[in-house]
Amino acid sequence: MNLHTTPHNSRATRTTRRLAALAAVAAMVVAGVQTGSAVATPGESDAPSAAPSTAAALGVNPSAQRATAIRAAQAETAPAAKALKLGAQEKLIVRDVITDAQGTVHTRYERTYAGLPVLGGDLVTHTAATGKLKGVDKATDAKIAVASTTPKLKSTAAGARKVIWAGHGGTPVLAFETVKTGVQKDGTPSRVHTITDATTGKKLHSYEAVETGTGNSQYSGEVEITTTKTDAGFELTDGDRGGHKTYDLNQGSSGTGALVTDDDDTWGDGTGDDRQTAAVDAHYGAAKTWDFYKSALGRDGIAGDGKAAYS
Repeated sequence: MNLHTTPHNSRATRTTRRLAALAAVAAMVVAGVQTGSAVATPGESDAPSAAPSTAAALGVNPSAQRATAIRAAQAETAPAAKALKLGAQEKLIVRDVITDAQGTVHTRYERTYAGLPVLGGDLVTHTAATGKLKGVDKATDAKIAVASTTPKLKSTAAGARKVIWAGHGGTPVLAFETVKTGVQKDGTPSRVHTITDATTGKKLHSYEAVETGTGNSQYSGEVEITTTKTDAGFELTDGDRGGHKTYDLNQGSSGTGALVTDDDDTWGDGTGDDRQTAAVDAHYGAAKTWDFYKSALGRDGIAGDGKAAYS
């Protein structure tokens, strides 16, 4: 899927101030997990102090900090949608907020139309610390609108949900999405998503959400790793092991970082020069750890609650 970058020069002072405030919140979140504070007290000025370098040492919960940034962004989705000139029935749902080393805030959104999920309608905004919107990456440039949200056909598949299909750059249509679970030939769990036109019954798209990628690790050679297919490609999410995710801190010392993604499901080159190589070692090692607890101790995950940590 190609992303289209659209420059944006908003003249609305109110919108700019809102975006600046949002950027400030995200920046404070990053600062909160990357720096400590030193307060001098009598008799301590000459004493050496150890500066904590990790979120744990600082007593900061990276997940909580990320959640704070997402909540702040979600509170501003209405003015953000207006600034992006979305339709009256479109709403934004914040999925992630990342601040880079230059202070630019990257906010990833999913969209809904008349309350229905828009598949293939993702977008990412890039906002300077001043609040100026520097650009937008869109999964589609098509206008999100359908004549009616009442389907002409009825889906006979159990668990089918109504969606707006905007994938592959075509005209958005009302559709049904069904998910069929099972097991693949190699024993890997299967979750096949199928999109069907709710007017004609035509199959529009189908994909396997649980994939087996090829990882070129530095310490274990070529290995198979469980990944997840998305509209944009693949991500290091292991749906077979509690949804374990592998992130890239991008030289940071704390926080969560960005989820590692790829275009072709072949990861790393086996050397330390490729950042994905380290991600493969982390993802593969986490899978082996999960498998050990499962086979040796009968646990689903380290805590036995079926929930994965993240790398």
